[in-house]
Amino acid sequence: MASTVSLGKETLLEDGMPPAKKPRKLLPSLKTKKPRELVLVIGTGISAAVAPQVPALKSWKGLIQALLDAAIDFDLLEDEESKRFQKCLHEDKNLVHVAHDLIQKLSPRTSNVRSTFFKDCLYEVFDDLESKMEDSGKQLLQSVLHLMENGALVLTTNFDNLLELYAAHQGKHLESLDLTDEKKVLEWAQEKRKLSVLHIHGVYTNPSGIVLHPAGYQNVLRNTEVMREIQKLYENKSFLFLGCGWTVDDTTFQALFLEAVKHKSDLEHFMLVRRGDVDEFKKLRENMLDKGIKVISYGDEYADLPEYFERLTSEIAMRGRTGVPKEGQQLNGSATAHTEVKGCSP
Repeated sequence: MASTVSLGKETLLEDGMPPAKKPRKLLPSLKTKKPRELVLVIGTGISAAVAPQVPALKSWKGLIQALLDAAIDFDLLEDEESKRFQKCLHEDKNLVHVAHDLIQKLSPRTSNVRSTFFKDCLYEVFDDLESKMEDSGKQLLQSVLHLMENGALVLTTNFDNLLELYAAHQGKHLESLDLTDEKKVLEWAQEKRKLSVLHIHGVYTNPSGIVLHPAGYQNVLRNTEVMREIQKLYENKSFLFLGCGWTVDDTTFQALFLEAVKHKSDLEHFMLVRRGDVDEFKKLRENMLDKGIKVISYGDEYADLPEYFERLTSEIAMRGRTGVPKEGQQLNGSATAHTEVKGCSP
């Protein structure tokens, strides 16, 4: 074993390298889930990790700025309009309303006309995503795909189709769904379309299914049968939030899940986040626990997520194939004395 040398607070091995970080332990109440018991919720943080060079994937503001830049490049806005939109973004005005106004400007005045410049701007913003994926991001997508193939459902708040593109490169077809296709969404919620990704805000390849303004969801979410089936998932399965942060504050997510679920004390959902600022992490953990969501730190750096999630995926997938080991039985090289008990404390 290599000896160590201490320099102040930092400990180095004799060869000058820092010792390997100890892997974060996997939470028993999460790692004992089976894939079919999970719904993975993919947020902005995952897309940003997969293709960090695409500003539109990093934040809601980044997406609107990219759409605005595309509209300006295509000479679709007057100078005064462009300045007004830029000013609203700079001042952090209500971004949902800014996006809605921009889309209205790029769309025909009548809804029965198919042609729209909004579609061109979207395709410009998300052009050639395949070439912009990084290896660590692909590792994340591989883990998601692995759980999907073992029975997990996937929904996302993202407009991109990075997961679908990655799967295609692996020779596997994933279908993109949005809330306008009620029949397919109902089948997805009933677990009849497991190799489909539900985009609750829409996906850029189908601009007519993208909804950005809260009022728009009233037109999309009219089918009570579809709504109820989706909500049953939140009551009966465990949602695992990845790269989501404050997704539960999202208007659509609240309409689909939180507002409809009465007995939150019966829920057990999970959110993987970077520990980062201790006070912010503590605040998030307390707030989410009130909603039946356990916030789990995967590490102190964003770069820690791929390895942590890969370990978690392997553990869950193995249990899906072999069932939960008996007490003391070896699993992934370590003994476990946990049976699958819902509500196991962290």
